[in-house]
Amino acid sequence: MDWQELYGNWLLIPDRPKAIIHFLGGAFVATAPQVTYRRLLERLATEGYGVVATPFVNTFDHTAIAQTVYRNFNRALETLFETKLRRRYLPVYGVGHSMGCKLHLLIGSLFEVERAGNILISYNNYAARDAVPLVEQVSSVFSQLSSLFAESTPAFSVEFTPSPSETTRLIAKKYQVRRNLLVRFTNDTIDQTAGLSDVLQTRFPGMITMQTLAGTHLTPLGPDVKLQAGSVFTPWDAIAQWMRQELYRELHQLERIMLLWLNPLEPLR
Repeated sequence: MDWQELYGNWLLIPDRPKAIIHFLGGAFVATAPQVTYRRLLERLATEGYGVVATPFVNTFDHTAIAQTVYRNFNRALETLFETKLRRRYLPVYGVGHSMGCKLHLLIGSLFEVERAGNILISYNNYAARDAVPLVEQVSSVFSQLSSLFAESTPAFSVEFTPSPSETTRLIAKKYQVRRNLLVRFTNDTIDQTAGLSDVLQTRFPGMITMQTLAGTHLTPLGPDVKLQAGSVFTPWDAIAQWMRQELYRELHQLERIMLLWLNPLEPLR
């Protein structure tokens, strides 16, 4: 399988896929998900899932980003059904990491979507002043400039749209995707999955699964380094393979949890 671009999405589609995964990455690594999340996405494709990874550039208007990535994904999916897949329906799962979680939650709250479920990894919903360096300083400068031109000008502030509190209220009232897997890591200081779990458990009791795994906020980005043994297997080859196994142990655990949740009855390869 080779990555292909379609309507701004990056696609990795196996023969006769069992489902489609719409992937959205974190804020500053989402511009090239086929590179930054290559190991994780290629494992999903190897297990028979068609992957549609939609890049995006982060701005303060998260509603607009959600609308754009949702539109781009739908255009690619329609073309896939008309050409390569030649069938009317496959289950669709959303998979998001970090900011990608918020975008999937907005998509599931603002638009009429059909999702078999969402996997939300390392969710965070910080205010702009906590998430973006220098935002508070920029806000302060604009406020000072405003006061110079007109005393009646309201103080300028920079915040994401929707704000963290608005996002939480929107999810609590309108989020439509009933089945969700929430994943957090033990060494992730910016994770806010616990609060999201409370909101979703209230909205869909008994439909939310939460897993806490060893790792950090960057665990899903682990690249896949190919370490090829020589024609004669040496002690150095054994050490290299052991190092690779240890390096990717946390990522392998994440992959396994995701695949088991997607299809609990199918043995992993």
